[in-house]
Amino acid sequence: MLRLIGATDRRVTSALTLTEANRGVVRARVAGRISATQERQAVEALQTFAKRCAVVSVTDAVLQRAGQRFPHEPIRTLDAIHLATIEFLGGPPQRMTVLTRDKRVQDNAQALGYGTA
Repeated sequence: MLRLIGATDRRVTSALTLTEANRGVVRARVAGRISATQERQAVEALQTFAKRCAVVSVTDAVLQRAGQRFPHEPIRTLDAIHLATIEFLGGPPQRMTVLTRDKRVQDNAQALGYGTA
């Protein structure tokens, strides 16, 4: 996994991120919060994002780690999967920055030694 984060500007994401983002677009369209055009634009943006990232699968090892305790509990299951994915990469925490808008993920990532943005 270290090869995924070898470059200083390498972007890595969980396959879960793409699923969650696509579900968000679907929900927004069905709820009428975005138009069909906006939906197409969002899907295209997500596809571009995915092409620019190394996408890490949600493996049995990731799921097993996600089921264990994190420094700041409680944490939601999907957030635990994201954190477990970060740990699964195996790189030194000081070489990785976790991008998140979720305070619980941010607090846990920092407690595990990762920088956040």
